[in-house]
Amino acid sequence: MLKVIASNIFFVATSKLGREIHKVFTQHQEQKQVIVTEDMLQKLPDPVKRYLVYTGVVGKPIVQKVRLKQAGKIRKDAKKAWMKFEAKEYYSVSPPGFVWIAYMIFFGCPLIRVRDYYLEGKGNILVKVYSLFTVANSEGKEMDQGAMMRYLNEMMWFPSAFLGNNVSFESIDANSARVTLTDMDKSVTATMYFDDEGKLTNFIAPRYRDLGNDKFELENWSTPIREYGEFEGLKLPQKGAGVWNLKEGDLEYIDVTVTDLKYNPDEPY
Repeated sequence: MLKVIASNIFFVATSKLGREIHKVFTQHQEQKQVIVTEDMLQKLPDPVKRYLVYTGVVGKPIVQKVRLKQAGKIRKDAKKAWMKFEAKEYYSVSPPGFVWIAYMIFFGCPLIRVRDYYLEGKGNILVKVYSLFTVANSEGKEMDQGAMMRYLNEMMWFPSAFLGNNVSFESIDANSARVTLTDMDKSVTATMYFDDEGKLTNFIAPRYRDLGNDKFELENWSTPIREYGEFEGLKLPQKGAGVWNLKEGDLEYIDVTVTDLKYNPDEPY
């Protein structure tokens, strides 16, 4: 019975989500297909160049939009129990944007829905029970920064985006580089870490953490990568985590596995 109720409410509530997904899918600027060449990598720091060669983007088209599926577990803080989730995510590359829709599963029922997005320079997280009752709706400059940083991080799943004119790099050493994304006259900067083979192993940056009740704290945030897989002919991160590096110790709050990924799809899931 609970599954039937949840399914009916989900059907009623999806129209706004549908519009947001449609906006991400249609906001990208149609461009002539461009193939990544080795010449495009020459001005990049050596570890970034090594990383892009490792992924296999050379000889492949620059991606304009993406859809993917995830599964994993998530929690608010160390005192909370882990919850299983399933998610779908949609990206636009030019201009940058994403919509992430996750469902927290209880006894086989999608009880809680979380929608996170970044569109036109604005970020927002909306949390609902049974896709109907709002329990959180966070927005503001801190959310904008957090969502933009998330987008920069998740470009690891469509790495040709690192060649965009809105992205710049600064060399640090043989295995790390600073990356900056600029959008809507705002910028975020992170440090990317690579191994000798070229794999991206971690991404560390200052990001606002939502504490609830309109309170935010700027904390160090990292996303260690645990396993790679092959999607669309590229070697991409498949398993990883999100970690708040707090003064009192590291808080791993999400464990993610990518289960499906498609470049330049004609339609959403």
